[in-house]
Amino acid sequence: QVQVAESGGGLGQSGGSLRLSCAASGGTFGHFRMGWYRQTPGKEREFVAAVSWTGETTFYADSVEGRFTIHRDDAKNTVNLQMNSLKPEDTAVYYCNTYPTILMDWGQGTQVTISS
Repeated sequence: QVQVAESGGGLGQSGGSLRLSCAASGGTFGHFRMGWYRQTPGKEREFVAAVSWTGETTFYADSVEGRFTIHRDDAKNTVNLQMNSLKPEDTAVYYCNTYPTILMDWGQGTQVTISS
């Protein structure tokens, strides 16, 4: 079964940038559409961005449209999320998984904390 591992989170400042990466092990992302999600304490996990299996089509939540860019590299078996113009409200644990249906076990996620 394919497992995912997220990395690249950390501390950042408002207006700054971070790049998250999601790597697959035990298999490939194959023809799955892949997405990034995020969760803050006390709230449900929410959709952030997704990319089609070809990489040609992307989808974004309104809150990140124009600031975040999702990209998949099937040669490296990764799905990346470039986050620019970060805001304190982007603070969350970020996860990757299939989209829109969750088909893989959730990874540990990567914490992103943005200060104002």
